[in-house]
Amino acid sequence: MPDLQGRLQGSRLSAPYFLDEAAGDGFNACVYLLATDVEMDTGPGYAIDAWQSGFGDFVLRPDPGTVRLPPWDPGTAVVLADASWPDGQPVRVAPRRVLREQLDRLAALGLTALAGTELEFLVFGESYAQAWEHRYHGLRPATRYNVDYSLQGLEGVEPLVRRVRREMTAAGLRMETARAEVHPGQYEIVFRYDEAMRTCDNHVFFKNGVKQIAAAEGRAVTFMPKFDEGEGNSCHVHLSLRGTDGAAVLADPAAGDGMSDLMRHFIAGQLACMADFALLMAPNVNSYKRLRPGAFAPTGIGWGRDNRTCPVRVVGAGHSLRIEHRVPGGDANPYLAVAAIIAAGLHGVENELPLPAPHRSNALADPAVPRLPGTLTEALRRWENSPVAGKVFGDDVVGHVAQAARAELEAFEGAVTDWERVRGFERL
Repeated sequence: MPDLQGRLQGSRLSAPYFLDEAAGDGFNACVYLLATDVEMDTGPGYAIDAWQSGFGDFVLRPDPGTVRLPPWDPGTAVVLADASWPDGQPVRVAPRRVLREQLDRLAALGLTALAGTELEFLVFGESYAQAWEHRYHGLRPATRYNVDYSLQGLEGVEPLVRRVRREMTAAGLRMETARAEVHPGQYEIVFRYDEAMRTCDNHVFFKNGVKQIAAAEGRAVTFMPKFDEGEGNSCHVHLSLRGTDGAAVLADPAAGDGMSDLMRHFIAGQLACMADFALLMAPNVNSYKRLRPGAFAPTGIGWGRDNRTCPVRVVGAGHSLRIEHRVPGGDANPYLAVAAIIAAGLHGVENELPLPAPHRSNALADPAVPRLPGTLTEALRRWENSPVAGKVFGDDVVGHVAQAARAELEAFEGAVTDWERVRGFERL
């Protein structure tokens, strides 16, 4: 199952045991798996208090629609599961459940969500073991310079990403495009949009698989939003809505801009909730190093037609009309990020929020554009004090996600960084 960080956690089961028992009855796993930080440390403050409950179990119930056969791990099937309590009630703070509840709200209105995620990552010449030994310093990017859209200079990255492309396709993911990006060693593979839950399931399968393939090839990759002072790793989310009959409900050919009233309200909801929901898209200290001026990532709150300087970019027409949400980085949990987009859009629709005029110039340099939270601390404060968050996600989910942010902040504030050593070792 995906944890709060969007990582896959689970166990290997023998095929006979899975088919005879776990596929129908589920498989027990410790409750702390949904209440940890990156280091797998748990503690009080989460909606699940593992210590107080004696580190008991919940039940993982396999979703047969998620079965994937990874070519890089022959003889293995990867199956995602939903967490439930022993009495059968769903674990509401599980990321898949958080998204499912927002999708159910859409379904009640006769709508479905289609989504696509665009993950960027950096490839290095070293292995994960070598990178660890070097404390992630002095690593050699797999390309030497900016190769954005380039068809040359990729000899250092192509052997690995070629294997990734082929094996992900063999596993059932439908690749659309692949290209090098701006930062040396940076690459992006885009898969075809799908129903929102399936897209998120594919996302975590892909991210996990890229790391496993890289390890097998003796290479290291990172999805962290900001590895150094160069270009960060984003995870732009494309999202559109359809009626249950497949109708393109966001489009209105009779409107001058081609957008329906539903789409206008949906975008207005993004703007209204973006600061409050930033924590669901940028959950870590490092997330906000990417969302800074000069980093070609959103810093303000606005929208525009095909304007990449805005956090909400409207692209396409007719059935392809959609929003591209540019705030999430490579560390985003896709289930929580997509849930945030849907919840924000529904807030705009239900309240018929008016849509301001689109931004037609550089929103990154416009001081009149309202700002996104600039730090994890600010995002946490907005999240905890948001009346909309409590209403649409529930107090248990709000408190659970908030505790994850507090754990991240406490870990960071207790660490001594290289910046501090360089700045103060000799001169202070």
